[in-house]
Amino acid sequence: MLRGAAVFWLVAIPFALTFAGVAAASDLYTTMTITSGTAPERRDIGFANCLRDVVVRVTGDQRLASTSRVEQEARRAGELIASYQFRDRMSGTPIHDEQGSYDRPHDLTCVFDTTKLDAFLREAGRAPWPNRPRIVAVIGIHDMKGRDGLLASDSSGARDKDMRASLMASADRLALTLILPAQAEFERRGASPKMFSDERVLDGLADAAGGDVVLAGRIVWSDHPPGWTAEWHLSGRDERWGTKGVGFDDAFRNALSGAAQLLSGNGAP
Repeated sequence: MLRGAAVFWLVAIPFALTFAGVAAASDLYTTMTITSGTAPERRDIGFANCLRDVVVRVTGDQRLASTSRVEQEARRAGELIASYQFRDRMSGTPIHDEQGSYDRPHDLTCVFDTTKLDAFLREAGRAPWPNRPRIVAVIGIHDMKGRDGLLASDSSGARDKDMRASLMASADRLALTLILPAQAEFERRGASPKMFSDERVLDGLADAAGGDVVLAGRIVWSDHPPGWTAEWHLSGRDERWGTKGVGFDDAFRNALSGAAQLLSGNGAP
């Protein structure tokens, strides 16, 4: 049975929650998109979208998806796919009047041929990124009510649960192993919502969680215009990147994409 891109296990340990993507090639080269039906023209659009996603997933290079070389290959993306599978997202829901299978949303899971995709990446001047560090996330939050806090593995509230799910999805998209410390560990190490430059504290959090590097940053809510402003950096590195005026989903995608860009050796975010 094919598995979609969201291949995860959650490891609960006393000081952290680990969002761990499976590292097997069959999963690294597997990705999923949503299509409007299963007709050939819809399938081909899905194939193209999966190619744009998988080249980033395999290489860590967020810029690659928008290059002319990938856009050209996207027109014949099916030639790089070893197998695919549709799943009706409305399975069990009767078809409405005047609605057929054409416009029902489907999950399209594509497994790319590793040899063919790697050959394409070489032609595009890129290479797979096989050895990935374990990333410890230290994320400060200044929310719309003016409250400061750290996103922890065990912090309560609907917002934090939604943020953890979003962070997990962003890590999964890039097949990254992400570790989120618990509140007690933050307190023990002296971490605060505004503390992201103390390398001693960040290194201590990484060591305690069994991580290799810390992704540190802060998201701040702004009412004018409404949205989150985010700034990120990796421990031991000088580069900074970020975004503003976005939802937290986009803020976390920006964080993980930038981290992957740097850690994979594909330049600054």
